[in-house]
Amino acid sequence: MEAISDLDGFFEPRAVAVIGASSRPGKIGHESLRSLIMTGYSGKIYPVNPKAEEILNLRAYPSILDVPGEVDLAVITLPAPVVPEAMRQCARKGVKAVVIISGGFGEAGPQGKELEDEVVRIARENGIRIIGPNCIGVFDGYSRVDTSFQPHERMGRPGPGPAAFLSQSGTFGATFLDWAAEDSLGVSKMTSLGNRADVDEADIIGYLADDERTKVIGVYIESFTRGRELLNSIRNCGKPVVVYKASKTEKGATAAVSHTGRMVARHEVATAALRQAGALIVDSFGELYAAVKALAKQHPAVGGSVMVTNGAGPCVMAADELSLRKVPLAKLSEDSKERLRSNLPPYALVGDFVLDLTGSASAEDYLKAIKILADLDEREVGLIGVFIVFQDSPLEDDFAEMLANFDSKGKPMLVFAAGGRYTREKRRIIEAAGIPTYDDVREYSAAAMALHWWGSRIG
Repeated sequence: MEAISDLDGFFEPRAVAVIGASSRPGKIGHESLRSLIMTGYSGKIYPVNPKAEEILNLRAYPSILDVPGEVDLAVITLPAPVVPEAMRQCARKGVKAVVIISGGFGEAGPQGKELEDEVVRIARENGIRIIGPNCIGVFDGYSRVDTSFQPHERMGRPGPGPAAFLSQSGTFGATFLDWAAEDSLGVSKMTSLGNRADVDEADIIGYLADDERTKVIGVYIESFTRGRELLNSIRNCGKPVVVYKASKTEKGATAAVSHTGRMVARHEVATAALRQAGALIVDSFGELYAAVKALAKQHPAVGGSVMVTNGAGPCVMAADELSLRKVPLAKLSEDSKERLRSNLPPYALVGDFVLDLTGSASAEDYLKAIKILADLDEREVGLIGVFIVFQDSPLEDDFAEMLANFDSKGKPMLVFAAGGRYTREKRRIIEAAGIPTYDDVREYSAAAMALHWWGSRIG
């Protein structure tokens, strides 16, 4: 019989109570309740508010103790001073998982820290796990649990899929979900940890390591709670873990303390330890998302990277970035170069790792070149970068659809295309087919680095 984790209640609850649910749109207690309903969670939902009889067409209850039946997850949106009493009632009800959305705890100073310590004491005395406080909570792409207070009109919700993300910052949690929804990137779980009074990164990574629906894990972190346990969880994970470690400077560290009330280890020491434990370290949140998207959508890369383009400028920048990141660039054999030259128009320029089809390129030119590269041994070409100037008039309007339907025979492919409305529309078509697209060379390069990094890790 499969063991039940003490974190299952956060992601697969049979019943959820929102304590502090509000009848007023725009209030956090209203929007968290509305998120559960609109995202498609199918379990029982209980609004808790002593001043309301019904909220969003659901019967409301004066307290969680009045809720009929068991409650697996409680979402608390009450002001900080009354949260300890709500926790005591959760303990009496037998709730084992609590998300505390409310702020005003450790991040707010000594009095808030005393409240946070009291909440944790109540939880530990009663076997309750806490996510938060000062967070947006959890999102599960499969069970559709969604405790966030960002309205659907303002933030997208992605479908189910292999990408997981955990973050000290609720802002980045919301951004990740929004971007993933726009890019057709399926998400298994998103966890906004906030102050990490109880559940932290080590807990969630350990949980995700055993989650069959999770293929890759992204982590935004400012400071450590249990450093040794975090490193061990990454070391034992067996899945790619991509980390952006913020608070690189003294000013950033000061901001991190005021954000979640946690002291910060020296950045160089922290990143070195994370890298040694087996994490891939990236330099920005954009790069973190780029790498997670690539690892979720594509196979790992074995051989060198090659770039096919109708505008070589971005390839020059990418060659610099890839070299600085120690990403191997392909060195095409003379036989491969001759095969490409004989099948492409005379204006095509064939180099070791760049095929410049020039501004005269047609969709047919691109597809011929990509097909030849896909047929080469993966040790010669392990990753195909398709750099596209969609604005060029010789390139047919339906090239994005052609590329979306192209069979790369399992060889990973990434697309770079920068531009405005027309280009963004074409990128969405390609993204929906499972091919990651980028409009920033550094983010493209981070994605390529991630695929090569993981390819080298798994042999």
